[in-house]
Amino acid sequence: MERLRSVGGEHDNLGFDSTLDEPPVYQETDFSDADHRAVRPSVVSAFGHDTLDRVPNIDFYRNAGSVSGHRAVRPSLQELHDVFQKQNGGISVPDTVNDDDEGSDGTPSDDLESAIPTDTKGGTIKFGWIRGVLVRCMLNIWGVMLFIRLSWIFGHSGWGLGIVVIVLSCVVTTITGLSMSAICTNGVVRGGGAYYMISRSLGPEFGGSIGLIFALANAVAVALYVVGFAETVVELLLDNDLIMVSVVNDIRIVGCITVVLLLAISVAGMEWEAKAQIVLLVILLVAIVNVFVGTFIPVTDQKKAEGIFNYQANIFLENFTPDFRDGETFFSVFAIFFPAATGILAGANISGDLRDPQGAIPKGTLLAILITGFTYLAVGLSVSATVVRNATGNISDIITAGMVCNGSSVAACELGYDFSSCAVEKCKFGLINNNQVMTMVSGFGPLIIAGTFSATLSSALASLVSAPKVFQALCKDNIYKILHYFAKGYGKNNEPIRGYVLTFIISVGFILVGDLNIIAPIISNFFLASYALINFSCFHASYAMSPGWRPAYKFYNMWLSLAGAVLCCVVMFVINWWAALLTYGIEILLYIYVKVKKPDVNWGSSTQAVTFVSSVSNALSLSGVEDHVKNFRPQILAMTGSARSRPALLDLAHSLTKNYGLCIACQVFEGPRSETLEEMNAGMEKNQLWLRKTERKAFYAAVACNSFREGAESLLQASGLGRMKPNTLLIGFQRNWRTAGTEAVQSYVGVLHDAFDFEYGTLILRMKQGLDVSHIVEAEEEMLKAAREQQALDKEMMPNGGKAKGLFRKSKKSSKQVLTTRVSVCDPPPQHVAKMNERLLEASSQFQKKQPKGTIDVWWLFDDGGRSGRTVN
Repeated sequence: MERLRSVGGEHDNLGFDSTLDEPPVYQETDFSDADHRAVRPSVVSAFGHDTLDRVPNIDFYRNAGSVSGHRAVRPSLQELHDVFQKQNGGISVPDTVNDDDEGSDGTPSDDLESAIPTDTKGGTIKFGWIRGVLVRCMLNIWGVMLFIRLSWIFGHSGWGLGIVVIVLSCVVTTITGLSMSAICTNGVVRGGGAYYMISRSLGPEFGGSIGLIFALANAVAVALYVVGFAETVVELLLDNDLIMVSVVNDIRIVGCITVVLLLAISVAGMEWEAKAQIVLLVILLVAIVNVFVGTFIPVTDQKKAEGIFNYQANIFLENFTPDFRDGETFFSVFAIFFPAATGILAGANISGDLRDPQGAIPKGTLLAILITGFTYLAVGLSVSATVVRNATGNISDIITAGMVCNGSSVAACELGYDFSSCAVEKCKFGLINNNQVMTMVSGFGPLIIAGTFSATLSSALASLVSAPKVFQALCKDNIYKILHYFAKGYGKNNEPIRGYVLTFIISVGFILVGDLNIIAPIISNFFLASYALINFSCFHASYAMSPGWRPAYKFYNMWLSLAGAVLCCVVMFVINWWAALLTYGIEILLYIYVKVKKPDVNWGSSTQAVTFVSSVSNALSLSGVEDHVKNFRPQILAMTGSARSRPALLDLAHSLTKNYGLCIACQVFEGPRSETLEEMNAGMEKNQLWLRKTERKAFYAAVACNSFREGAESLLQASGLGRMKPNTLLIGFQRNWRTAGTEAVQSYVGVLHDAFDFEYGTLILRMKQGLDVSHIVEAEEEMLKAAREQQALDKEMMPNGGKAKGLFRKSKKSSKQVLTTRVSVCDPPPQHVAKMNERLLEASSQFQKKQPKGTIDVWWLFDDGGRSGRTVN
């Protein structure tokens, strides 16, 4: 206990805890006796030192709304007020409250946005926006397409439509980047990247479905980039006549060996992977510069024969128009190029490893889109101005005197070469025919090969890291319980080793396909589906107008995000309609699965905000509509007490409403408010949770009043909202009216009078066995509580906290055994009491079954003009 001295004397601080935070340090000032400020004793008693304010303690405000597991508790005003009334002792505020339900192990994790992550393992590696986002995004975007397929794309589509392909891809990625920037600057971003942003914005249903698809897309992307790398290696083997088996099989062999080496780098840790990325970036930048340098170096006759010239206006004009061959179209070419633009999420996917994800992701991602988009355009236009579409590679194919230049190789003809034979038979050189055009155009070919290796390997490495990180975040949330095995991390950076192995297996499976043009459209749909949901998440959060939607990044527009989402969906179907249907089919099935399982998480999603706004809007619209007899529904106010105490009343109410009308289970806590308020507040969440778990479509309401009639009167007057207001009172029959006191009977009858006064229909349910099963419920709760205590005690006494193996392995049936032991130890109730309880439970469940034909007696308590005292069959 700390003693503090003030002008008013010496006071005991009953609520001060010196471990919470240190008091502010104030500079002392010497006042005269007349000017000295008098200190209120209550201030010193409440706050522990002579100040008007005290810095709030964050522990009182963290995770206060958590649904599952451990949750922090803040002191109530009543507890703070009690400080001034107590002379001895202090505030007794528990640090945590344990829910009655099972522990948090194996349940979905709480929302971590409000919690400060604890660094239990020293030396964790965190990256800034350049190494963590900009470098990763650029390396992932400058992937296999830059050196292997960009010339092929511009050869088929021409540089006119080639620009459209690149610009359309950049439009999709830029809109997605803006939406992603808005989402990630709206709150704390943890590990999981796109999955984390979508799930926290749209909820677990969308997040869980797209999380699996996005992780799979990254795993398949590893195969895409590795196959691109293997193609380059096999081209070199083919040039040197070193083919091992065949072209396709050699691609598979080289690809599998490569992915094993990449897996070793990834498993070594994020620091090694980051160092490798820097080296690859330097090589890649040198290779890109080498392409531009090569276009200015005078070409040899051999290169001219292979279709490569310096900048020529006639070549540039000839390559403007498209020349699609072999069944290719604009959208098939776009589908092959688009995976090159999918690297924008490379930085966001490792958001858990960034020092400041909110600042790093927008800055690094948008700058990477700008730099790489400009690079693709510049390289594509350069090769379009220097390389013809078709070339024979034969130095003797030159124009003879008198030959007229026409056909598809006019530009080459004007430059003195005859490539007209390519119209009859397939040539080996040119933009369309040779995937190694960049190597031949460059100033130093081996640098382009090194750049190709760098581009493909860096993209593959980034995807190989991204897929397990996203998958681990999904598994940690335990939305799909069967996948919780992959949530475990290893090392100081919590590396998902198990996820790496799974990604490796998936990528090897797709590497065995061996054809880059088949793999590319598959992941295009997966990535487009992810982008569509990111854009829709931004639109949905803005549309919901939730108070929690306040992104620091202001350069976004909700309608632009919606247009981006629609554009992604349209492009998906245009690229490959059956793959789009398959993607959405998988997503819908996963959505339904999560919807049915109902994971116990609360992330404050925009879906909840829209539901609330729609509910208020519908309630207001309904209030302006007059009642009509055809739309009459029984809306029942059931005086059940605790929701579990009188199940027969709820079952009868549901029999009348058919689960489509309003039903409110009400409880009145009798006594002074200071005594009953704590019990009432503690039971609110518990009773509503029981109604939800038992799938009873009802609300729970409780009031604290001095008498039962006052509480019932308050509920009759104030329950409901607009037209959603009860019109029928359902109450149990008072069985002890003969033995009860006059006041109790008058109170019960008074409630019936009040119901009629407030124009309520009234139902009184009488059952021979009675309605109240609260004593049975309390006995069950005590038994379960004792079983949990015994189980916790057994776990403490067991070696290694219950994790021992072999002879000390904990039995899976321990809970059942403890419960059985506990029941056997307790004295069983007398036989006649047990039979009464059994009959009571059976009677309480009779309205859950379909009732046989019988007679319903209807009695009028007052003569209201009807047929009093008659029965209706």
